[in-house]
Amino acid sequence: MAAPLLTHATLRIGMAQFNPVVGDIASNAIRVSSIYSDALARGCEVLAFSELVLTGYPPEDLVLKSGFVSDNLAALQAFAATTTSCVAVVGFVDRVGDELFNAAAICAHGRVHGVYHKQLLPNYSVFDEQRYFSAGKEFSLFRINGALVGVTICEDIWDECGPVAKQASAGAVLNFNINGSPYHRGKIGERQQMVSERARDNNCVIAYVNQVCGQDELVFDGGSMLFDASGALLAKSAQFVEEVQYVDVVLPRTAGVPEVDVREVLPVAPPREVELTGTIAAPASDIEQIFGALVLGTRDYVRKNGFTDVVIGLSGGIDSALVAAIAVEALGASHVHGVSMPSRYSSEGSRSDAAALAANLGIDMQTISIEPAFEAYLQMTTQSFAGRPQDLTEENLQSRVRGTTLMALSNKFGWMVLTTGNKSELAVGYFTLYGDSVGGFAVIKDLLKTSVYELCRYINTRSSKSTNREVIPEIIITKPPSAELRPDQRDDQSLPPYDVLDAILEMYVEQDRTAAEIIALGFDETLVRRISRLVDLSEYKRRQGPPGVRVTLKAFGKDRRLPITNAYRG
Repeated sequence: MAAPLLTHATLRIGMAQFNPVVGDIASNAIRVSSIYSDALARGCEVLAFSELVLTGYPPEDLVLKSGFVSDNLAALQAFAATTTSCVAVVGFVDRVGDELFNAAAICAHGRVHGVYHKQLLPNYSVFDEQRYFSAGKEFSLFRINGALVGVTICEDIWDECGPVAKQASAGAVLNFNINGSPYHRGKIGERQQMVSERARDNNCVIAYVNQVCGQDELVFDGGSMLFDASGALLAKSAQFVEEVQYVDVVLPRTAGVPEVDVREVLPVAPPREVELTGTIAAPASDIEQIFGALVLGTRDYVRKNGFTDVVIGLSGGIDSALVAAIAVEALGASHVHGVSMPSRYSSEGSRSDAAALAANLGIDMQTISIEPAFEAYLQMTTQSFAGRPQDLTEENLQSRVRGTTLMALSNKFGWMVLTTGNKSELAVGYFTLYGDSVGGFAVIKDLLKTSVYELCRYINTRSSKSTNREVIPEIIITKPPSAELRPDQRDDQSLPPYDVLDAILEMYVEQDRTAAEIIALGFDETLVRRISRLVDLSEYKRRQGPPGVRVTLKAFGKDRRLPITNAYRG
């Protein structure tokens, strides 16, 4: 006999925000089982995991491998067979005939009671789901302890007239929205406002569960949230850390009997009084979130790719200082190695500044002069370059010697090289191909130079609160930036001031405005034309660089896809 339809109910729900590994189905399934066992012991009645938790998100072309999909299906069935009274909502890849679906399984009492297929497939920005999945068209509601519960996946909740609204109108009083929603600057506020509106507009409790991890360029920040039917925030997990929250939720009244498929999930527990209330993580500032994203993205990329240690070229400049500070936070000082590689043009101040930084961070540092190798290159090319003055060629040779040195250390000791270029430099091509761009991961490739300064100030302020001292020496932050590849070189000899440059780049790169549109806003035409041309001509260089953490709405990489061969100059 079906459980009666209650006018109201209380459920103890769990939101499992954890760090899966893309492709490691077995390990992900073990984590799911472990969290489920703990939830069961805590009296949890419905436990939700994140989007595609068994495969990790996004699995990309792994889902084109039939065996990979079969393995994930087998893992789902094995887990479902172990379930008991606690209902689990588990993300996985479903296969129906020749079609694949981004799916959620509702598991309890040893079996899968039903499956929901994601209906709205994002195909913009960093998302490419229509390449892999078919869109779902139908849904079921699930009766759990008499309450009607709906399930949706990520993008489904962003459409105000979409699946959440349809399920609520069919009688759902609780909706689990499982997510793989990546971070970018300002995203958490947008999410919170949107989910609150969906809950209020549909008189429906919403549990928004997001994964937390770094995956190549993307960082998923967690921040899982629970809202009551009035849109009030009941619980919110912290960003950038694993966390499982358990909350007793009083559900709104159910209006009538729905005219949709209702899957009966056996009653999980007798009615209970509200005992567990959610915790709401303190809001983090914009700069705190960026720092958290860079740390998590770096830690996961290094460790998930089998490395324990990293090596960084320490120039005494602000970019390498910031990368080193982030690496220490991500991996620990004992796993970070700095290398000073002076040449005939390196100032004594830069060498001492790099040494002071290494001492402040507590990291290993060695000095390897590139002068012998640079001199050898000059001798090697004397005949070929006869009659031509020294120019950018000789400057780039120094950078390439440094890159080769770092890669030699990487090969010898198994350290991943972290590159130190920022977004402003990458945008206009102010870096050396096969030189300072070599390495495994570009930590700050999505940070404009002005943000680099902002983040360094934040790190020092953060450090002074706990240790009463600065991490990044003040002289590194205040001295004029220079590549030191020729006598008395400064960045402002090649580039406009960074506050001017970054304003143009933000519009041209991140907002996709044309040069003409930027000029119309009052910017100098000659400068805008020059900068936009440099951005366009440097596409081939950027394409050959390592991945790095995405923190803005549009980063170089999978987020911004322009043709290398491109004659448009708008």
